[in-house]
Amino acid sequence: MIAQLTNMITVISGTNRPGSSTLQIAAYCTQYLKDILVSDEASLLDLQVCNHLPLLREDMYEKSGMPDAIALIQDKYLVDSRLWLVISPEYNGGASGILKFFLDAVSVRKYKETFHHKKIALIGVSSGRAGNLRGMDQLTGIFHYLQADVMPQKLPVSSVHHLIDKEGVLQDELRKTLQEFLDKVAVYYRRN
Repeated sequence: MIAQLTNMITVISGTNRPGSSTLQIAAYCTQYLKDILVSDEASLLDLQVCNHLPLLREDMYEKSGMPDAIALIQDKYLVDSRLWLVISPEYNGGASGILKFFLDAVSVRKYKETFHHKKIALIGVSSGRAGNLRGMDQLTGIFHYLQADVMPQKLPVSSVHHLIDKEGVLQDELRKTLQEFLDKVAVYYRRN
């Protein structure tokens, strides 16, 4: 077991699609991190929350135009978080639009506190063979631009529809792969 830590990990389910495999993986990762860190420091941010928010506005890129609900999410999940585990499904050969849109939306307020020197770990999810490698490359470029530190090891999860059964239970193979990766994420989290 890894000793309790003082900072938070935010697990981001990078889609607003209801009932997604991405959310099932994100929920599993959140619980596993809570278990190995022996704390409640891992929190799940499900981007389905964006389905109920007034995001698209002409003043959205001004501090005064940021909806209060987005500011609250930013403060609760992003500003004080030390590491983000971003789980991104593949959409059209890249990261999901809602994830990119969300990152843009929170970049207008508390920019440095939100992004600078955050530790980022990436899991890509796809029904195809590549596990969203291009999407993870895209996100790596974005996070580097935002001056975040991206963990060099990334986890592509391919053919996800074969790894989660109809009841939403992750197959042993996927759980084992996630656990091995999350153990590395926990070590990365503990580094200065």
